[in-house]
This record gives sequence, structure tokens and C-alpha cells, in this order.
Amino acid sequence: MKYALIAEHVGWFTIALMCRVLSVSRSGYYRWLERGIPVQEKRRVGMEMLVKDTYEEFEAAYGAPRITKELNELGYPCSLNYVAQIMAEQGIKARNGKGFKYSRNSLTMLNVSDNVLWRDFSASKPNEKWTTDITYIWVEDKWIYLATVMDLYSRRIVGWSLDESMTEALVKDAMAMAFSRRETAPGLIVHSDRGTQYRAQGYVDYLVSNGCRLSMSRKGNCWDNAPMESFFSRLKVELIYAKNYRSIDEAKSGIFAYIEIFYNRKRRHSANDGMSPVTFEEKAALAA
Repeated sequence: MKYALIAEHVGWFTIALMCRVLSVSRSGYYRWLERGIPVQEKRRVGMEMLVKDTYEEFEAAYGAPRITKELNELGYPCSLNYVAQIMAEQGIKARNGKGFKYSRNSLTMLNVSDNVLWRDFSASKPNEKWTTDITYIWVEDKWIYLATVMDLYSRRIVGWSLDESMTEALVKDAMAMAFSRRETAPGLIVHSDRGTQYRAQGYVDYLVSNGCRLSMSRKGNCWDNAPMESFFSRLKVELIYAKNYRSIDEAKSGIFAYIEIFYNRKRRHSANDGMSPVTFEEKAALAA
């Protein structure tokens, strides 16, 4: 459902922009917001994004007290303990905070890469350009997180990972699956947003060690990773909202079937002349 997609990205993009991109009304979104997901959970996800955004905006100089004051002044009521808990869970500390050691592992804006892809979503061959992202999925009474890697040549999902926490390990596991399945060469462009997981030094080093060129969307610009946003939208409309999974095991099984059996092998894609990603790659390999 489009409204859920909007709720997941509050704090990253304006509601007006997301409603316009997804062709829904703001009034409809607010009506949905009044029922839908429990208020406490929606607030938690929104606050996590706001805390990380404020932390990055002030280049890691603000700790929990200043971030709390900043958010309250902006009209987002929160307590110091609440913000401190979020920061602890996300593993972020102020540069001048107790226990902070400035190193290559510090999650600051220093690891932001240029937008090498620059919305050129075409590719002349497999493993030339990949894009990756994370989405939230509501299951029973909690969020789970899905990281995926797409090859822009065929729009095939070549790697993915599902977990109950949104960490560097989540995105690295998805990328590890992709590398294990594909034969890559130096120069592969890997595009993502500016999330802290994608700027973590371990993840950056992992991609560089595999010969990749990192590319990142501009801040707050959803169009810079449009193919992945489109995939997540289809996944949720065609699977998640239709099934309404009641357990994490059910969700994992369903997502596996959707990606590996339906989307990659059966679902026709307009970018592939109406062929599924696997069929498109197989036909191109025969013609080569």
C-alpha cells in the first residue's frame, strides 16, 4: 500500500513530495495514518529517522541532549532518554561525547560518495550497475528489514537479506549473496542512498575490496534510486499487503518465493521488453 511506503520514509522526504510521486492525496494519507499501524510503532520509526537525520545534519557534533532540544524546537516532542536509547541502538555518538573516538569507523558524512549513477538506470551488460536499498516490513507486532541488490541490466534481484534489525550486517549480507552469485569485474557501480548502513566503513571497505565504485543519491531525492523504490512498491502491493503475514517465518518464506520464483523468473518487466529478468538475461546470453 502506498500510504505505508510514505510512513516508512517520513523524515527522509517531505510528505507532500511522496504523495505527489505516488499519486495519492495527503488527506487520504492522514486518514490512513489515524488507523493503520499502532501509533507507538509509527512514532518510533519516524523518530529513528529524525534522530539520524539531525545527527548527520550537524556532522556528528550533537549528542542526545542537543538532538533532543533540536527536535523539540522543531515540533517533534521527545525526551532525552528516548533519543539516547535510539542513538545507542543505532550505534551513533557525538564526536565530543564520552567514549567517542574519531576514526575511519565513525559514521559521519565523510563516507558520502558522489552520485556516479546520476539517474542513468540503463546498462549494456550484466554486473555493470547495481543498486541497493532497505525497506521496512510490518509483521505481527514488529518491523523487519529487507535489504536488496538489483542488477540494473535486467532489474534482477541478485542479492537480498532479511533481519529483525537494520544494521551494517544486513546490507553486507545482501551484497555478499550478490557477489557469490555473479561474476563481477573492477568498475562495477553500486548505488545506494546515504543511510548510515551504507556509509559504515566495514561496508565501504568490503565494496572497495571487490573492485566496486560507490555511488550515492543526493540527500532527500527519491528519484535517484527509482528502480529500487519501484521494486519495493510492487513487492508490498503484490505480496506484503495481500498476505498480511502474522509471523516472521511466514514472511521470510513468502519473500523468498516472491523474489526467487515469481519476480526474477516469472514477472514480466517493461524495461526488459516484457520479459522476466531471468528470461531477459538468458536471451541476451544466447544472442551474444
